[in-house]
Amino acid sequence: MDTLSFKTVSVNKENANKKWLLVDAEGQTLGRLAARVAMVLRGKHKPSFTPHADTGDNVIIINAEKVTVTGNKENTKEYIRHTNYPGGQRSTSYARMMAQHPERILEKAIKGMLPKNKLGREVYRNVYIYAGTEHPHEGQKPEVLNINSIK
Repeated sequence: MDTLSFKTVSVNKENANKKWLLVDAEGQTLGRLAARVAMVLRGKHKPSFTPHADTGDNVIIINAEKVTVTGNKENTKEYIRHTNYPGGQRSTSYARMMAQHPERILEKAIKGMLPKNKLGREVYRNVYIYAGTEHPHEGQKPEVLNINSIK
């Protein structure tokens, strides 16, 4: 009797079947949203996930200015950077960052949840974050993604 032989398919960049997804960040919690978007960017929600390839989807995030944080983080959370000069450590509060560049808060959260290597840098280029509701990616016909349905 002949038996079926199932072959493991290793997906690469050319046959990854990437989609464009639209995520509305209004009312979402920062960390939960970032974790789920990082998983979609990486491609872990697909059955054809391949750890060494960029198989995730392109994600457009709108309403980044309306993301929320829990607890007292609005008053206590700080973002630290360094100018690469002696004594060049600078910090910015969450409230100030939200007032000036609300999209950077989500960028930093998502980037911190991706791998710290070439693949992580390549996957990070597939996310587009906008503070308001307008975005220039209508030509890609993005599908609306309910981020709460992803576990």
